[in-house]
Amino acid sequence: MKKLAVLLLMLCPFVLLAQTGKVYDNLTLTSKILKSERKYAVYLPPDYESSGRSYPILYLLHGAGDDQTGWVQFGEVLNITDKAIRDGIATPMIIIMPDANTGRRGYFNDIKGDWNYEDFFFNELVPFVEKKYRVKSDKRFRAVAGLSMGGGGSFVYALHHPEMFSSACPLSAATGFLSLDDAKAGLSKNNPNLPDSTISNYYNRYSVIPLMNAMPDAQKKAVRWFMDVGDDDFLYEGNGLVHNLMRKKEIPHEYRVRDGAHNWTYWRASLPVVLQFVSDAFHQY
Repeated sequence: MKKLAVLLLMLCPFVLLAQTGKVYDNLTLTSKILKSERKYAVYLPPDYESSGRSYPILYLLHGAGDDQTGWVQFGEVLNITDKAIRDGIATPMIIIMPDANTGRRGYFNDIKGDWNYEDFFFNELVPFVEKKYRVKSDKRFRAVAGLSMGGGGSFVYALHHPEMFSSACPLSAATGFLSLDDAKAGLSKNNPNLPDSTISNYYNRYSVIPLMNAMPDAQKKAVRWFMDVGDDDFLYEGNGLVHNLMRKKEIPHEYRVRDGAHNWTYWRASLPVVLQFVSDAFHQY
């Protein structure tokens, strides 16, 4: 028995090192706003079941064409987050990955007002998550990040609700229409009878450039921003324009351009940096 006890003690550090988080990628909640069952995935850190404590939370948004499994399957969120926590660059956190590809695609309220995904996110998903999981609900322990379409969602959600997020990390972001003329041309194709005022209001609410332009001085430091885009990414122009505007308006942010394109190879390399960046605020730097 003594030899067995000694052996177990010797193995204990390796058992702890082998602990991994858990991912569940086919979970659902009922949405009255969207009149449907909405899927989401969750990453729970290695000590979630044993600790009993509450955790900071990252909402991680997928791109167009993916769903809640995108960051799980292609983004390797389990292995990358486990390693970041093991290496000490990220604090243990809960990661929620909602599906924005079912019914209609996107994280915004529809221009016609009949599919209000943003309302679902803030009025149903966030309260549901904070009730179901042991989440620290203060602003400083909540962050949002995402790629491409989800990068646009990250921008807009943090700009609409700076009181809710300590950090926002748009990756290869779809920044929306770059001008009102672009918005009129683009939105009129599928909505030929929309009045100009409706298009103008939608452009001002869901495109990043007018939102940044409208930011009051008091909000310039409300959110910590990290932006990342590849030098061969087709969305490079919009990200560069937003970066230059933020510099002109003296909005603090980190902006990274690396060798790469609009693909998972690039975003998998971005994720550890995102986890470290949001953890800086979670750690109350």
